[in-house]
Amino acid sequence: MRRSRLVLPAAALALVASGCSADGDGTAPAGHSHGDGQAIVSLPVGDGTESERVGYALEDVSLPARAGATGDVAFRVTYQGEPVTHYIEELTRDLHLYVVSEDLTTFRHLHPAMADDGTWTAPVQLPASGDYRVVAEFVARDSGGNGDHLVLGRSVEVPGGAAAYDAPADPVIEVDATQAPVAGSNGRMELRVRDTDGEPVRLGTYLGAFGHVTGFHEETGSMVHVHPLDAPSVTEDGSTLTFHTEIEQPGDYRLFVQVRVDGYLHTVPVEVTVGSAPA
Repeated sequence: MRRSRLVLPAAALALVASGCSADGDGTAPAGHSHGDGQAIVSLPVGDGTESERVGYALEDVSLPARAGATGDVAFRVTYQGEPVTHYIEELTRDLHLYVVSEDLTTFRHLHPAMADDGTWTAPVQLPASGDYRVVAEFVARDSGGNGDHLVLGRSVEVPGGAAAYDAPADPVIEVDATQAPVAGSNGRMELRVRDTDGEPVRLGTYLGAFGHVTGFHEETGSMVHVHPLDAPSVTEDGSTLTFHTEIEQPGDYRLFVQVRVDGYLHTVPVEVTVGSAPA
């Protein structure tokens, strides 16, 4: 299977932010070095609202047969109809999978396993019936050893069943946005993490970063995925994480902030409004 490199103008790039800085002239580069410095990886293409982009497709997607019961999420990634089985590791995994309900109240960040035929599976339990979107983010290795970074999604309906308990917002850790981003290629966001007494917390790493933020536009469902630029800045007001963002679409977003504190992974929803780019 031969795949060509994805080289797109900045205006065609998806809103998913990679955390890489833009070029000095303020425009996004066509790609960036990755891993051992040999592979060149395209900037992300897709925002999770489409199941097919530039020859790649998310196919054979399924979720558990009924809500409230543990089952498998399963799917395949194909390129021009053929299964993709070679990937470049991104943030310690070959593929990151997100399952989110249509109303953005349920969120799962999973790391499935791939069979020899290219089928990915992971166990998951969903608390209620309804429509869920399955979003796969991955870097597929092309025939030249470089990478095509894709974010593809497909909606799947889960039939009714006995409702499962879904944990409420984290009662120990609170996260708030001290600086909301604006749309454009050079946005900036700051999130403050502290315990419910207002004290700063010591953040560990999760998947090689001090935090993972996966967010969804409340109207369109388009996804953003960002990681902090550096270690947190700790003051008496809390531990602050700074993010570089490249968000194309302004509006209201629901973010799912994942941070590790005292060895435990916390997932905290945060609402932010992304402003319009300056004129």
